[in-house]
Amino acid sequence: MNCDVVIIGGGAAGFFTAVNIAEHQKKLKIAILERGAEVLSKVKISGGGRCNVTHACFDPKELTLFYPRGKKELLGPFHQFCSGDTISWFEKHGVNLKIEEDNRIFPDTDSSQTIIDCLTSTAKKYNVEVLKGVAVQSIFKKENRWKVETKKGSFQCQYLVFASGSSPKTWEMLSHLGHRIVEPVPSLFTFNIKDKRLEGLMGVSTPALVEVKGEKLTAEGPLLITHWGMSGPGILKLSAWGARILAKKNYQFAIQVNWLPNTTKEAIKEQLLTIKKEHGKKAVSKRTEIMLPSRLWYKIVEAANIEEDTKWADLSAKQLNQLVLQLTEAEFKVNGKSTFKEEFVTAGGIELKEIDFKTMQSKLFQHLYFAGEVLNIDAITGGFNFQNAWTTGFIAARAIVENAQNNKDEI
Repeated sequence: MNCDVVIIGGGAAGFFTAVNIAEHQKKLKIAILERGAEVLSKVKISGGGRCNVTHACFDPKELTLFYPRGKKELLGPFHQFCSGDTISWFEKHGVNLKIEEDNRIFPDTDSSQTIIDCLTSTAKKYNVEVLKGVAVQSIFKKENRWKVETKKGSFQCQYLVFASGSSPKTWEMLSHLGHRIVEPVPSLFTFNIKDKRLEGLMGVSTPALVEVKGEKLTAEGPLLITHWGMSGPGILKLSAWGARILAKKNYQFAIQVNWLPNTTKEAIKEQLLTIKKEHGKKAVSKRTEIMLPSRLWYKIVEAANIEEDTKWADLSAKQLNQLVLQLTEAEFKVNGKSTFKEEFVTAGGIELKEIDFKTMQSKLFQHLYFAGEVLNIDAITGGFNFQNAWTTGFIAARAIVENAQNNKDEI
């Protein structure tokens, strides 16, 4: 099949690239090749099925701070297409978005299907051909055109876009073509921890500061205790920033948790001494002025070797010090990781130095473009990975549109 543009990957980046080309160059023949049975599958499951479209961070420089890999490279692209532009684009295409308290942005329908319908209907409107179950086997350049081989036939095109996400097979093909691939490792994962202090606390969530022992690696945010260990935004943030460090440790390491992140160790000790003085007849294990969930407080008291019926007045100096340590420097052994829900994110991909971020075009090959997670770019949770897809897809699309306008005789 002869096309003007072939896009490999039917995810967020692929569709956004396609529709933004099609809207401005209606005469171009565009095909999306998706190896799976369905398109936009990651959009469907994201945000618990609601689709966390982007984040309410509208300053490009500030937005880059949420990307462990890609921070420097995305600054220019975010000046061209940022979170506010994403909101405007979807609203222009009939999707109203809402900002939640934590600044995550969702469709007001609370359904990812709204985003899927928007992208697929726009693609259909502009005659973008979407082919499912088409796995790419090889690619090569023949004169001024790209040839894409699949089990369902070959495709020839002038412009080739890779928006294939975290695909080892795709990376292998691109490596054979000459692009350098940064070895992929998991990002955004939860910690497997078996510890008596966590037993019976499944579902408890509280702000915490977590540090990987022996590394300059810390993160602060809500920590969720699960039946397998620890999760929540704080843990996921730590896993993203420490993706490569933790992979080298084979996910066997120790963390230190401060359950009261906004208070110093000394201030906590003073607070406990005040409680001891003013509430001497009260049992330590009962909830106090310390702002922690009751079940967690009970486990912390138990870990400090304080019996259930011990009164504050009877608390020894040693026990009080132990309580301070369990509140501010509780150490846990991590033994492995678990994928965060179904939202698998990878650190790794195409070496960013080989990409022109003004156009998303390869520096090695003309008319070869990249968008989304196929690049060595990833972010923490909160809509940032989708914003990378929208931004890089938009820039690749605009570059192809401009190139096509300047070279009408070649189309």
